[in-house]
Amino acid sequence: MYISVRGLPAGTRPAARVPRVVVVLGLVSLITDVSTEMVAVVLPLFATLALGLTPVAYGLLDGLYQGTTVLVRLAGGFFADRLRRPKLVAGTGYALGAAAKLMLLPVGGAGALSAAVAADRMGKGLRTAPRDRLIATAGPHDGLGRSFGVHRALDATGALLGPLVAFGLLALAPGDFDMVFVVSFCVAVLGVLLFVQHVPEHRAAGHRVPEHRTPVSLHDVAALLRTGAFRRLLLAAAVLSAATISDGFLYLVLLRDGAIGTRWFPLLFLCTSLVYLALAVPLGRAADRIGRNRVFTAGYGLLLCAYLTAVLAGGPAGALLCLVFLGAHYAATDGVLPAAAAPLLPAGLTATGISLVQAAVAGGRALGAVAFGAVWTAAESDVAVWTFAAALTAALLTALPLITRARDRRTETR
Repeated sequence: MYISVRGLPAGTRPAARVPRVVVVLGLVSLITDVSTEMVAVVLPLFATLALGLTPVAYGLLDGLYQGTTVLVRLAGGFFADRLRRPKLVAGTGYALGAAAKLMLLPVGGAGALSAAVAADRMGKGLRTAPRDRLIATAGPHDGLGRSFGVHRALDATGALLGPLVAFGLLALAPGDFDMVFVVSFCVAVLGVLLFVQHVPEHRAAGHRVPEHRTPVSLHDVAALLRTGAFRRLLLAAAVLSAATISDGFLYLVLLRDGAIGTRWFPLLFLCTSLVYLALAVPLGRAADRIGRNRVFTAGYGLLLCAYLTAVLAGGPAGALLCLVFLGAHYAATDGVLPAAAAPLLPAGLTATGISLVQAAVAGGRALGAVAFGAVWTAAESDVAVWTFAAALTAALLTALPLITRARDRRTETR
């Protein structure tokens, strides 16, 4: 079953419509992201103000936030393919993420906070690749950019609503982080229930190769890494991600530079999500038309613009422009990357391949978070941003030759 999307051309071709399961998964992600972003927007303040963590300590925490998912993403993708049960694996991840919200309630120090963050990120890592496999196999590949764009737009809607809810709760009870965590848990449970009841275990359409008749093995994964186009895309994603400043750090830079006040901090996440929401579908459609790899690399050019704006433009106007560039970066990369990877993968290794790309991104961002925190501690925040702007420029020059050779086609037999 396909559902038409407003703004798309009228017609009966499947490529012009979005499969129902994609919309349902988008709604699940919307609800889950409301829960997740409620916590994410208060986490930098909770860690640095309530717990008194230094920038380097917060960098280690943020690195844990990003890096915990690396191995779990790989495990989630591998077992989803091996068991041929992507819904089961993804559902386990959604449930673990919900349970992690309750772990935040007794947090009184960096150790307990790290454990709660690790559990939440493990849940996200476990569910992401199986969920993206369900999206990638729901319809034909010539509409993957649109399908992922619609899913990410709904996901971004949740990321937009989460900060609003957190802002409202903290306005009612300033400093009451426990109330935010309890509400976050309740919302996450609703997402789990919707996923369990309305997402089918597996649905495939438009695939080019039959599913593996034997269980997926580590040998299959090693063979996948020898696939030229996929390997180049993987390396490019890893290099670019290592030069990425996490959202929380970038927002703290704007806060320390006086561009915004502490009370408006949660709304920075909202502004980024609003831009992401507005651009996810248009850029997904553009990726289908002009090339997903081109749109993906252009997204990191937008991220470089965000860095430069953060240090060169002052005041609320500069902060707003920085958020516009950041939201556009996510719209051009977050859904476009798995859409670019999926056509390069054998049908039976779709979740595994997507998980490898996502793990490379998560690992790179984890290293970037630790490095940025260390540079900020040793120097000033602006020096750290300039350092990462230079690193991202070098990463783009390194990645461009790789990604332009990673041809966006349906199969590669090498």
